Amino acid sequence: MKKIIIGENIVKSLGEGNEKFNVLNGVSVEINEGEFVAVMGPSGSGKTTLMFTLSGTDSVDGGKVIFCGKDLSSLKEQELADMRRTKMGFVFQQPTLLKNLNILDNIILSSMLDNRKNSINIIEKAKNLMKKTGIEGLEKRDITQVSGGQLQRAGICRALMCNPEIIFGDEPTGSLNSKSAQGIMNIFSEINAGGTALMLVTHDAKVAAQAEHIMFIRDGKIINEIRLSKFNGTDTDSRMKEVTTKMQEIGI
Repeated sequence: MKKIIIGENIVKSLGEGNEKFNVLNGVSVEINEGEFVAVMGPSGSGKTTLMFTLSGTDSVDGGKVIFCGKDLSSLKEQELADMRRTKMGFVFQQPTLLKNLNILDNIILSSMLDNRKNSINIIEKAKNLMKKTGIEGLEKRDITQVSGGQLQRAGICRALMCNPEIIFGDEPTGSLNSKSAQGIMNIFSEINAGGTALMLVTHDAKVAAQAEHIMFIRDGKIINEIRLSKFNGTDTDSRMKEVTTKMQEIGI
């Protein structure tokens, strides 16, 4: 199976002098094409830092990250930016949408900046994604005129505009109620079934139980991993039991 991300002995430090410490301590990970990975761990364990280094959003102080065959440390900043924009999608706990743009314009902004001549096709694609994610009809709404779950769906639409190899999510359901959260997870599962890889940072066992590969991180190290591919995707009870049991075993 093709590997889209290979992280080898990643080290990431913060602070200076005597206050310098490693957020990541020699972490090695691999993510395959079309794989659904969840990363769990206590606050300050390095979950989000790992996501940022694997996506090239943050540089590494040791080791290396290979994305789609390219060593991210060898790329110039513009090359990195282009790779993130064209091959990666990002969804955060709080959607980073612009207040002066409506929902549709927020979704298409980056794509329009890249290719204004193709505006008709870009708008059509955005509207198709809005229909697919259940927010059709909200194109002209301001971001203050929709719910948190609808905003998150708009963020997912924006992340999908470039047909990314992978979507990175940092607590994407963390600010939503349980019904909205599961709606978002259903969308992610559908995206993944279509061949897009997912890496979600989460503290929620219900979210992690829907992944096929879970990494547990603590003190900047991967301390355990489990795979749920042995369970049917609809066997939620068994998947949840596997995740919660492992969390108890390793104390997170």
